[in-house]
Amino acid sequence: MSRLLLFDVDNTLLWSGGAGGMAMGQAFGDLFGIGDGFKGVEFSGRTDRYILAEALRQHGIDGGYEAHQARFLERYYAHLPQALRECEGKLMPGFPALLDAMRGRPDVRLGLATGNFSRAAQMKLAHYGIDAYFIGGAFGEESEDRAVIVRRAVERVAEGLPGAAAVVIGDTPHDVSSAKANGVIAVAVATGRHSVDELKECGADFVFKDLSDWRRAAATLTGEA
Repeated sequence: MSRLLLFDVDNTLLWSGGAGGMAMGQAFGDLFGIGDGFKGVEFSGRTDRYILAEALRQHGIDGGYEAHQARFLERYYAHLPQALRECEGKLMPGFPALLDAMRGRPDVRLGLATGNFSRAAQMKLAHYGIDAYFIGGAFGEESEDRAVIVRRAVERVAEGLPGAAAVVIGDTPHDVSSAKANGVIAVAVATGRHSVDELKECGADFVFKDLSDWRRAAATLTGEA
């Protein structure tokens, strides 16, 4: 059976060293004169649309997400390249070896189901040299609800490949719940804030401490284990 492998970005494929949060904070300060505007907002597992909308709500800024999206993205994308250069991030264990192994297989498609804004995801992946592996997906500007992101990613990456099984790979309970909401396989990696036990408890089908044993991970992701 063919497989659609849909990866989260932050703390799953890579750790940006906090570059995304830094650049978002700088953009928020540019627009609203508020330092540390995202201090009270949960980032882990959330979509960037949710994160921005919640910061606007917490600070009582009129208009909401739609009113401020375009100007915020302009400033965010202006700050992110420098933030990526300044922060000492890294690829997570097992990458890019796992992606190399999967890319050459005719029965596997690699995509993204990420809470990142689309251009931010591309910038981060390009900075760490793995942007060319992915054929598409769904991104953080599309919904505050991560389950919607997963559904749209499955639809797009599966186009022309009927009957393929989808697998969501992420590091948070939100990744797991969004996979389960769409009836797809949830693979969790404890490379973010959540432990192996926490990820098992939230219902992941498979849990890895990390993907450093990329051959074992590949067998699990393709259903061959």
